[in-house]
Amino acid sequence: MPLVSMKEMLEKAKAEGYAVGQFNLNNLEFTQAILQAAEEEQSPLICGVSEGAGRYMGGFKVVVKMVETLMEEYNVTVPVAIHLDHGSSFEKCVEAIHAGFTSVMIDGSHLPLEENIQLTKRVVDVAHAVGVSVEAELGRIGGQEDDLVVEDAEAMYAIPSECDELVRRTGVDCFAPALGSVHGPYKGEPNLGFDRMEEVMKLTGVPLVLHGGTGIPTKDIKRAISLGTAKINVNTENQISATRAVREVLAEKPDLYDPRKYLGPARDAIKETVKSKIREFGSSNKA
Repeated sequence: MPLVSMKEMLEKAKAEGYAVGQFNLNNLEFTQAILQAAEEEQSPLICGVSEGAGRYMGGFKVVVKMVETLMEEYNVTVPVAIHLDHGSSFEKCVEAIHAGFTSVMIDGSHLPLEENIQLTKRVVDVAHAVGVSVEAELGRIGGQEDDLVVEDAEAMYAIPSECDELVRRTGVDCFAPALGSVHGPYKGEPNLGFDRMEEVMKLTGVPLVLHGGTGIPTKDIKRAISLGTAKINVNTENQISATRAVREVLAEKPDLYDPRKYLGPARDAIKETVKSKIREFGSSNKA
């Protein structure tokens, strides 16, 4: 099955009351586990790729070929999108599109509103011309992802009227308003701004995106989905489960040196984590 954009899968998710998981790729084992989990659960899938992870794996083209080849080998039948996570510039988004990405996020959240709108609109114009979906962000998602660090608590909540203006003027396919979630592990209890989420949904009407999906209680996940969240990003939880598996294997067998013997269990751990998140998000059997 060829790669697809996120547009239709997210509109369907929003209409039917579930969310599609974006699971970030970090290496071969992550990619294998995530694709297998989605196929076994018969769930649509978004493979997220940050710029840093793309560099680590050899570049955007390598990532696309790896995903496409594994989909063929595994006979993957569910819809799969490859999405640039937190694209830092117009040029990086275009590079990803040329490499075969079917979706891109342009993160202009650090810019003044007008500059964010202008940058996002440029990306939308190019991406939509070739059938690629676009995600934008307003406000700052807290925590750290790759080289991006945000610690300002006030910046973690987007202003609904500004969200409406950005979505209306750019025509993005989905939108990530910063509403209190963070990248990486939470320090204390998550405090999502559900009132603002509901207001943004009513104003914009587009599928919403929740970044920092690791560590958010299931009841909050369900509530976010009920308020129009159709895409939830998960990376940290998979990284933690993979690392835990590696540590357990090496603690039991400290003389082990064949990477397949510890990366295999890591892959299995990622797969089980992804399957549990897919079920939590309600996207099982929605392919």
